[in-house]
Amino acid sequence: MVMNHTIYFNAAQNMSRLKDNSVDLVVTSPPYPMIEMWDDIMANQNSAIKTALESNKPREAFELMHLELDKVWSECWRVLKNGSFLCINIGDATRTIDGEFALYNNNTRIIQACEKLGFINLPNILWRKTTNAPNKFMGSGMLPCGAYVTLEHEWILIFRKGGKRVYKKADEKNARRDSSFFWEERNVWFSDIWEIKGVKQTIDNAPSRDRNASYPLELPYRLINMYSQKGDFVLDPFMGLGTTAIAAILTERNSVGFEIDPLLKPLLKDILGTVSVVKANALINERYKKHLAFVDERIKMRKEVKYDNVYLDCKVMTGQETDMNFHYLKEVNVVDDKNELVIESSYYLDTPIKDLPIEEKGTLFE
Repeated sequence: MVMNHTIYFNAAQNMSRLKDNSVDLVVTSPPYPMIEMWDDIMANQNSAIKTALESNKPREAFELMHLELDKVWSECWRVLKNGSFLCINIGDATRTIDGEFALYNNNTRIIQACEKLGFINLPNILWRKTTNAPNKFMGSGMLPCGAYVTLEHEWILIFRKGGKRVYKKADEKNARRDSSFFWEERNVWFSDIWEIKGVKQTIDNAPSRDRNASYPLELPYRLINMYSQKGDFVLDPFMGLGTTAIAAILTERNSVGFEIDPLLKPLLKDILGTVSVVKANALINERYKKHLAFVDERIKMRKEVKYDNVYLDCKVMTGQETDMNFHYLKEVNVVDDKNELVIESSYYLDTPIKDLPIEEKGTLFE
């Protein structure tokens, strides 16, 4: 089994390379309007943004930035199939312009734009970013009436295009069951508050930027498992350093992405072309071992675990988990880098989960 991962190097306002109704899931994190590190990229899309910022008109700049993002959400609507999901990680912004400190509600503005297109907004997720920073305030310190609440969370906005995905054929239903997740994973993943550690903010060997705005791998890994199934096509219109593509590789999905900065191509080729198969398989194995530990703990507590999964050779909590299966990653190869970047990932289909010796810890989430 081989999955394809393609990255195009152009702005996502135009994703004409993708056909209508061809994508099963979008998982992305766009540039955050009114976060200063993104000013230049935003202004390159519309010079009026730079003019508004230089003229101390932050609300005008905010709206102009979102009008550029609106074009991407419109393209996502076009390429997504009915019943498919759009998941957007976005943070609100705080900024001082012309001596005035203010909040800019990016999440609210994106919800309004996506609902206008026809997307249905489902319950959203608060990603609480754990931090060791000792200073959790801005403004006047310990004096009243002058300090500001610190933003310690971001949003994961969840939208669906149309009604629920329909499964009519037997092979479609079987593929869905094969892609199930564990009962205890569901209880964590479908909570509306996620506590996941952020990632390092500096980039080595990037010619056009020195900060990394990527989300942690666990975030798209969860979303892809939650809102798609094996063999689906996952789109990230703001590919960045390829985190969504790595998550798609781990979860046996195809992926496609767009990256506006062509100078990131060599770095992306290096990152995706050298994904550690050992560490990837260690992560897959760790997921399995966590489930075994969960089952052992329930049995020790004399709680019921009713069902058997013959593919994974373990007990499971529900009948919906009895056909799920994991496959270890076999290899990841760059197959084309002339214009777009094309990666293929292949898997061991006949190797039982417990039969491949894993020596390393699953470190891809760290």
